[in-house]
Amino acid sequence: MTLNQKFDGIYVDDSFNHIEIDSIIFDCDGVLIDITKSYDETIIRTTKYVLETLENITDSVDIDFKIIDGFKSTGGFNDEVDLTYAAILSIVAAKKLKKNQSEFIFTVIDNSDSTGIKSVENFLKTQTDISEIITKLSYPGTHKENILYQIFDQLFYGPDLYSKLFKTNSKFSDSGLIENDDIIFNDELFIKLQKKFGNQISMVTGRGKESVKYSLKSLLEKFDLKNSVFLEDESRELAKPNPQALVNSITGLNSKSCLYVGDSMEDFLMAKKSTILGHKTIFCGIIGTSKNPMEKLKLFEQNEAILVLDSINLLPKVLNLE
Repeated sequence: MTLNQKFDGIYVDDSFNHIEIDSIIFDCDGVLIDITKSYDETIIRTTKYVLETLENITDSVDIDFKIIDGFKSTGGFNDEVDLTYAAILSIVAAKKLKKNQSEFIFTVIDNSDSTGIKSVENFLKTQTDISEIITKLSYPGTHKENILYQIFDQLFYGPDLYSKLFKTNSKFSDSGLIENDDIIFNDELFIKLQKKFGNQISMVTGRGKESVKYSLKSLLEKFDLKNSVFLEDESRELAKPNPQALVNSITGLNSKSCLYVGDSMEDFLMAKKSTILGHKTIFCGIIGTSKNPMEKLKLFEQNEAILVLDSINLLPKVLNLE
């Protein structure tokens, strides 16, 4: 499928114009918030720290946007800590095999799928013995007790917020990388959306509620929180692309036809599965927060998305609200 570029930053299939939508549900990271300097940077720093302290690997390759987008394009890495774990295992394996780290990571990505870290573990076990690092990390476990979660969360939240969330001290003293979150959502956009959707505006995000609240502040109250889902606070089985959280939000809103706004393949797959289960969901892909927007546009096109935008700020235009 090739989407028509109707306006700058709006790529849409003509079929979208004939669809009635009565609710809108948002992902958070990469949609409401640009996380390239926060979550992405935490992936890079956590990977380096773990490799240096646990494996004495001091020459690890930087986990750049191509690697991050590569893992996310498989549909199994909506959780940034999962992605960090996959990167660590891949680099440890590359060192054991004496292979170029960057090239080997892309080989791992080519052999990964929507089962995420399971597919990475299964592939790497066919290449070399990675049992030692798997045992050391013992991932996933819980946020409070697992070593990888602890390091990632401490770097991301910073000492004050980490202490508030987990009731224990951080080993790092630097400010949390969450401070680098760049907020895209705003009051003006909400007012325009409210005219069409009323109170039928919610959120299904991989983040925890307190983390979203810290960054969005009072803007969080604009959403129907009773029918929003913060997956970090839920059982791991509910993680994207499992559609159950989205289905719960849709049914809670009593929506007949929902627009789900996300930026990843996990989001796309979740929306597709929700529709298959009888809850009509139109996916709107956001590409402007990606380091390679055209590559992401191509990915969504190949999977037959019918609406892709550079930014959520273009929603009023494509929905004829201005």
